Amino acid sequence: YLSIDKKDLPDVVSITNQSTYRSIKIDGEELEFTKGFTDLHTVVYDNILKGKGFGIEEARPSIEIAYNIRNSKLTGNPGYVHPLIEENYILQS
Repeated sequence: YLSIDKKDLPDVVSITNQSTYRSIKIDGEELEFTKGFTDLHTVVYDNILKGKGFGIEEARPSIEIAYNIRNSKLTGNPGYVHPLIEENYILQS
């Protein structure tokens, strides 16, 4: 589940006064990887200004993947649906 809404952040984030939270579940086990991303955009923009950025052909697959994800219907196993999107869930046929 991807969100930019602070209401979707887990309670641990507000307790520690964080503004972001990144995690993924792999085989039911959560991998949290929030730290290490603080300066990512600064580093990327610095490289672009130095002429070391990526061109459109390198970026195209990422842009197409993001577009496809945003425009896909929700399908899958009901046991693995995030609670915040459960009401919009469509069962696979």
